Amino acid sequence: MEKLNFPQFQWGDRINEQKKLIFDRVRKKNYPLTPEEWVRQHCLELLISYYQINIQKIAVERGLKINGNMKRFDIVVFTNGTTPKILVECKAPTVEITRDVVIQASQYNSKLDSEFIWLTNGITHVWMQKNEDLKYSLIEFPQKMKD
Repeated sequence: MEKLNFPQFQWGDRINEQKKLIFDRVRKKNYPLTPEEWVRQHCLELLISYYQINIQKIAVERGLKINGNMKRFDIVVFTNGTTPKILVECKAPTVEITRDVVIQASQYNSKLDSEFIWLTNGITHVWMQKNEDLKYSLIEFPQKMKD
């Protein structure tokens, strides 16, 4: 798979190259190793290993009803209970992070109201944080997260 703009992670036996599968530690099963899944797994590994977020506080590819339509977010990190902290929207490395991606994540976040939004294609990372005016501003890659 393509080299991404993430720290080097040890995937060990989580990848089955013959069957093109990767084991998701959060969902506890194998998934097809698509370019978008490769990005999603890197995001999860960063959240778990670097930010030391408990796996039990992470939801992956869950449904949301938006304007009567079912949608699926990529990753949401929760604080205590059910309060969303980070919404992550993953795209394949060939998909640019455009205004349309921001709109998509904003629609999901209209239901979630997370403090942080992270948009990534594995190469480009865009982080936003809700400010005092309840609007989102671009921020640098956060060094650490607090629950």
